[in-house]
Amino acid sequence: MSVKRALVTGATGMLGLNLVQLLSELGWEVLALHRATSDVATLDRFPVTKVVGDVTDLDSLLAALPEGVDAVFHTAASTSLWSRRRAAQERTNVDGTRNVVEACLRRAACRLVHTSSVVVWGFHDQPVSEDTPAFGERSSIGYFRTKALAEGEVRSGIARGLDAVILNPANIIGRHDVSNWSRALRMVHDGSLPGVPPGRASFCHARQVAEAHVAAVAQGQSGGRYLLGGADASYLELIQVIGAVAGKRVPDRPTPILVLRALGRVNHWLSYVTNREPDLTPEGVALVTSNLCCRSDRAQRELGYRPSNLEEMVRDCWDWMRAERLLGP
Repeated sequence: MSVKRALVTGATGMLGLNLVQLLSELGWEVLALHRATSDVATLDRFPVTKVVGDVTDLDSLLAALPEGVDAVFHTAASTSLWSRRRAAQERTNVDGTRNVVEACLRRAACRLVHTSSVVVWGFHDQPVSEDTPAFGERSSIGYFRTKALAEGEVRSGIARGLDAVILNPANIIGRHDVSNWSRALRMVHDGSLPGVPPGRASFCHARQVAEAHVAAVAQGQSGGRYLLGGADASYLELIQVIGAVAGKRVPDRPTPILVLRALGRVNHWLSYVTNREPDLTPEGVALVTSNLCCRSDRAQRELGYRPSNLEEMVRDCWDWMRAERLLGP
């Protein structure tokens, strides 16, 4: 049996590293695309071929992508919730996806697995499914809008003959996270958590999201999309689970919405002075004070996706952070 070959974009990101690790364990030959400025220390732990490139540069993608690879996993994206990064975010998420699609078509890649997000549906009162109307393209939040537009680029590629599957994870928790939900774990550990937002969301385990990506190569319906959720919880419930895993006291009630909105506005104006992305922006406040839950029935049925409970994914992230010495004493 010949060895399967894949290119992974965003290979130094959280999901990219989980996917690289899984593919390596399964015996795939992995080409790991990363920018010249990326920290590749973790990537160096895996038996992969590192390739310098950028999704915003089509020529670099064409140079990195061999003819006829079994799969291209497009995980690279900007998840920023800062309006001042909107132009750069559009270049990465929309133009970058257009370039990945073009490279896949020119190099006759067997299948593209595109990592999208639950945010393309926008906010709904009830958990969304693949059949729920999606409003992300009309959202005022740049991340929502650009991820929805990126899906449009993939669908345009499908119309030109590309074999592609779209996966839509919810909030991913797990190892190799240095900047997302790991921040909440670190703040609980340090006792520096300023408060808890009142929203509710779906959460999924990084390892199982990676497994769903690999399953999508052989089992995903061409042109189909799959939501990956699992554990639905309020942010307060999430923080309470983190507190239990960490053995730390945490708040027992959420922070009022009006307080968060005021902080978001103040941070936004301060960012014009600091020129740094705030921890809490108006767009971030809108996200964490709303409901963004999803169902995963289709992924469970067709991809064999098996979600974890919240404690499992939090503990996996916690144990990894301790092993990597990313937590204080």
